[in-house]
Amino acid sequence: MRLGTPKRVLARATAVLVLALSMATGTTGLVSGTDAYALPVTEGSFAFSGDEGDWPSGGRSYAYSTTAQDRLNISADNAHNSVHFWLDGANGDWWSLDLAAPAGKTLAPGTYTGATRHPFNEPAQPGLDLSGNGRGCNTLTGEFTISDVQFGPQGYVKKLDAVFEQHCEGSTPAARGEIHINNPEPPAELDLGLAVALKGTASTLNGKATLHGTVSCNKPVKVDVWGDVTQVKSQRLIRGSFSGSVSCTPGAPAPWTATAVPTGDIPFQRGDVEVEARATATDPDYDQAVTVSETVAVRLKRG
Repeated sequence: MRLGTPKRVLARATAVLVLALSMATGTTGLVSGTDAYALPVTEGSFAFSGDEGDWPSGGRSYAYSTTAQDRLNISADNAHNSVHFWLDGANGDWWSLDLAAPAGKTLAPGTYTGATRHPFNEPAQPGLDLSGNGRGCNTLTGEFTISDVQFGPQGYVKKLDAVFEQHCEGSTPAARGEIHINNPEPPAELDLGLAVALKGTASTLNGKATLHGTVSCNKPVKVDVWGDVTQVKSQRLIRGSFSGSVSCTPGAPAPWTATAVPTGDIPFQRGDVEVEARATATDPDYDQAVTVSETVAVRLKRG
C-alpha cells in the first residue's frame, strides 16, 4: 500500500477552558480566561497573613500545602504572561491568586510594582489578585516578586516561587504571602501523524469509495479519521464524506479504513479522486484536541 507523504499541517484546536464550578462551592475546575490545562500541583505550599483591617484575610494568617492534603492547582496562559492558582483546603477554605506581567511580556523572575487587580489591570501594568472564602478587593494595589518560574507546553507550570503584597481599595492594611510550586517535568505533547494510501476502490455494487491509510502517535490515543472525497466524471461532480476511528499506540503505524458514500445518485467510479483527510485525537496529558490534515490524489479501481 503506497502512502502519500504527510503534509504535517498541525492544527491544535484551541480549547477555551472555563472555571467549571464556582469556587464558592469549594470545588476546582478549569481555568477561566486561558487556553491552558488546569494542573494539580504535585508538591507545593501557599501561605499569607493580613494586617488588622485587611478585608480578604480578615487580619488572620493562613497556610496550606500538598503535604497537609490541601488541593493546589495552577496553570498559565499559553503566552506565559500570567499564572492562575487556586486551592481547595482540606478544612474547606478556598483561595485563588493571579500574578500577571504587563501585556505582551512573559512572566519572569523580577519585582513587579504598581500592580492592580487582574484581569482588569491596564496593559502597561502588572496584575495581581488574591481572593477567596467569599472575600476579595473591588480595586487593589500591590506588588509581587518572582524568584523562579518555569513553564512547559499548554500552560504547564513546572516551578513557581513568588512573594506578594496586596492592598484593597487603596487602604494601608495589606495581605502578604508566598507561593511555592514544584511539579515534575512536563509530558511531551501529542504528536499525531496521518497518511492516506494512494490507491482505493470504487464499488460496482453500491458506488461507495473505500479508502485506506495509517495514523501514528507518540502516546496511546483513540484517533478519529474523517474527511471528504471529490471526483469529476463527464463534467459532473461526485462528492462524499467518510469517517472512522482507530486505536493508536506508539511504535508502529495503525491502519485505518473508511468508506465514502456519494451524496447524490451518481456513484464513485474508477479513476482519480481528491481526498481531504483529517485525524483528530485528544492529548490525554493536556486535555487538548490535536488535528492533522492530509490532501492527496487517490486512484480508485473497481472493487
